[in-house]
Amino acid sequence: MDSPTVTLITILRERIESLRTAGNLQEALHTANAAVDKAQQSLTTDYDSIDAFSSVLEIRAEIRRELGNHEAACEDYRQAIDQLEERPDRLAQLGRLHAGLGASHDALGNRPRAATHWRVAIQCFELCDPPYLLDVAALSNNLGFLAKAEKNIDEAETHFLRALEILHSQLGQENEETAAVSNNLGALYHASRYFDQAREMHMMALEARRNLFGEDHPDTAQSHNNLALALLETGDRTWARRHFEKALAGFEALGSDYCEDLEAVASNYCGFLREEGENSLAEVVAGRVKEHLDRKRPAPASA
Repeated sequence: MDSPTVTLITILRERIESLRTAGNLQEALHTANAAVDKAQQSLTTDYDSIDAFSSVLEIRAEIRRELGNHEAACEDYRQAIDQLEERPDRLAQLGRLHAGLGASHDALGNRPRAATHWRVAIQCFELCDPPYLLDVAALSNNLGFLAKAEKNIDEAETHFLRALEILHSQLGQENEETAAVSNNLGALYHASRYFDQAREMHMMALEARRNLFGEDHPDTAQSHNNLALALLETGDRTWARRHFEKALAGFEALGSDYCEDLEAVASNYCGFLREEGENSLAEVVAGRVKEHLDRKRPAPASA
């Protein structure tokens, strides 16, 4: 690839990055189109021209995915992958491309295709030297969700556990991503009626989130609620009550974006209180939450 072309593509890529940072995705897409056209015009069998073309295709695919144009993003990802087949020197990029293509298929509802590309991406990241373990963990977590949606509990557990193992070893227990996967695994165990395991996973997630975020954070409040539900199933009703109350207080302290979460926690807590024979208290809590929600929710627009 000649020097003027390299210079122009470099300038265009810098402009794309600047526009994306500023949130101007439509203009970034126009610039990406120009970069792809220029790189395609200079495309030969030379590795430098192939690498330049595949790189700007990847950038355009990312922008298209951010804009929600997943079918067009798929085309860019596939074309870039075709350019880099049998290129062991480009494993990291191939991993990113397959990961992005999987994400676009997932957004389009094509779960089997998403899983296929995420597995290929994991293979690419594992073959890198050193392996891209955090990328492997993120994709394993994605595969866990897909398997859970397909009611394949054993496979989902395998993927979530792999993600948790990597994150625990690489980032430690008190890390936001580690806590998120602990929560995901706890939800899987709860849905599968493995309540003791669910309790432990939610406890781990809660401890990390408390230390990371404090009590007045949506993730912490959600972990209190999830742990309370697991504790009910393991017979720890007094302890469950305390965590329901903390979940309720946490979501009450948050803004209107969390009204649905507050309603869900209030429903869980009031149901628990009625089971305990505390109907009057359940009514008081339900009324307090209703007033709270009425204040937070915007009034309907008048005709």
